[in-house]
Amino acid sequence: MSDVGLYEAMSTLRAVRRLRTDPIPEDVLGRVLQAATWAPSGGNVQPWRVIVVQDAAKRKRLQELYVGPWKQYAKEHRAGIEHLAGEVRAKQERMMAAADHLAEHLHEAPAILVFCFNPGRMAITDTGLDRPSVVGGGSVYPAVQNALLACRAEGLGCTLTTLLCFAESEVKALLDIPDGWYTCAFVPIGYPVGSGHGTISRRPVAKMAFRDGWGDAFGE
Repeated sequence: MSDVGLYEAMSTLRAVRRLRTDPIPEDVLGRVLQAATWAPSGGNVQPWRVIVVQDAAKRKRLQELYVGPWKQYAKEHRAGIEHLAGEVRAKQERMMAAADHLAEHLHEAPAILVFCFNPGRMAITDTGLDRPSVVGGGSVYPAVQNALLACRAEGLGCTLTTLLCFAESEVKALLDIPDGWYTCAFVPIGYPVGSGHGTISRRPVAKMAFRDGWGDAFGE
């Protein structure tokens, strides 16, 4: 485990899509999963579970199910960046190349974390509103983020994808996920090819946070 502080981990947590096939020690996996269990959830119910997929045949099947949705997404995304130029375009193309690699080699990741949730155990307070419901995710995705940060601390590469939700019925059958439980996040993890994590690019606080009301930028 590397000596990395929380703020450093958050500010260097890249989506690492090129992973080595080296096995992950059990104690390392255990610490990543322990970190996930520390996450908060509504009422402390923890309405999520995670399946650590290490079986080679099952990882291969997940890759086969993943590649179709990825190709469709990639086609649409590439059409959307055709108007870009220079380094902005080059950055997007590098990201897409790495994502293409993941789609082709997903099964080679030594472990894929499949996060599942049970909406019947959640207090989803926004279901009656005239918009998509998102509140339920607040009881699941903190656990996913904790796992990602733990991977960073352990020197593991990782990335979060939801594309396999398009094949949820097949995934549920493959992994024996019971009725009432559904999928929400898939995290391939492994030791990175190359440098792995590093400096990330995000919008500044002044563009993302307001003081006392919408539009009054925090920090300006």
